[in-house]
Amino acid sequence: MKKIKMTKPIVEMDGDEMTRILWKMIKDELILPYVSLKTKYFDLGLKNRDKTNDQVTIDAAFATKKYKVAVKCATITPNNDRMGEYGLKSLWKSPNGTIRSILDGTVFRTPIIVKGIDPVVTSWKKPITIARHAYGDLYKDSEIRVSGPGTVTMTFAPRESNECKTLKIFEFDDCGVVLGQYNTDESIRKFAKSCFEYALDMKMDLWFSAKDTISKIYDHKFKDIFNEEYEINYKKAFEENRLTYFYTLIDDAVSRVMKSEGGFIWALKNYDGDVMSDMVSSGFGSLAMMTSVLVSPDGCYEYEAAHGTVQRHYYKHLKGEKTSTNPVATIFAWSNALRKRGEMDENQELIRFSNCLEEATLSTIEEGEMTGDLCRITSIKKPKLLNSEEFILAIKKRLENRIEEL
Repeated sequence: MKKIKMTKPIVEMDGDEMTRILWKMIKDELILPYVSLKTKYFDLGLKNRDKTNDQVTIDAAFATKKYKVAVKCATITPNNDRMGEYGLKSLWKSPNGTIRSILDGTVFRTPIIVKGIDPVVTSWKKPITIARHAYGDLYKDSEIRVSGPGTVTMTFAPRESNECKTLKIFEFDDCGVVLGQYNTDESIRKFAKSCFEYALDMKMDLWFSAKDTISKIYDHKFKDIFNEEYEINYKKAFEENRLTYFYTLIDDAVSRVMKSEGGFIWALKNYDGDVMSDMVSSGFGSLAMMTSVLVSPDGCYEYEAAHGTVQRHYYKHLKGEKTSTNPVATIFAWSNALRKRGEMDENQELIRFSNCLEEATLSTIEEGEMTGDLCRITSIKKPKLLNSEEFILAIKKRLENRIEEL
């Protein structure tokens, strides 16, 4: 067949371990035979990040700002063990955290729904998208280990005034711990705008939840800014599209979520979103069936799988053993990025190809061929267990049939 042409590139960020292996398989078998792929390639593998003093991550983020669409493989955020294993010069920061900080975007994570993989929560019928604020809070905190009796205070010193504000945090009689965290009105407002815009784009209701009854200043500021943005800029559009926005306390939201049918976006602060996205992905079946996209206020999109590098399977791979690693979320990262590129460039062929790739992936599972993680939870009788390569080739067979029908 004649390959589909691209007029503009997407930013490609390669990654680590087993997902790096899958990345190449997906490109070689499911994309390159059908698309004249244009990418701006950045190797975000841990060795190259160390070699470039992490400049490659920064360069990839700014390339995303330029080209507007990126696709990212899972990457390692090193700890002390990894530092020794890879002989690193430094404990480099999370690439995701660096990219999110530069793009100042919001992370939207959505489970992939497929017949035969039934949600643990029986009332869930539609996807629940988690919108996670990706700036500040616990991930940019400052911590102190209190070694004995003493007083901890918090001080704000204005640049243009000597009128400092000091608040006593706690009087310690013994050892303890203290942390301080922050956010900015500007970032919270961008978070709110991204959530409202994404809800309108996806035609989904939007919930936001925090704990303003306890955090009467910090969380209340999030609540106030969301309400201001809705009332001033988005209420009319939501009403015209018959969409709902509402705020509720996070504990009430959890109760509502567990009894809902799904089909909405749930916006959460940074840490809350981190936790609840794993809860939602597990409830729908598997973290390997969870898409993730970082959306910036100025219209940049960075797609990736929501899971990590699958270290355990990678070590097996290095021994020459076959693994049954699930590549679905990584396949969908590619399909979503290619579709968005097609939408921006009005490239209908690229959009149709992306749709075909997703349909072929889901039909492979629905027809009983799947990886080990799905075999353990499927309601399909006598599923056929495939290793990673076999699963990707099974998808390729169905993809070719769909492309021939176009």
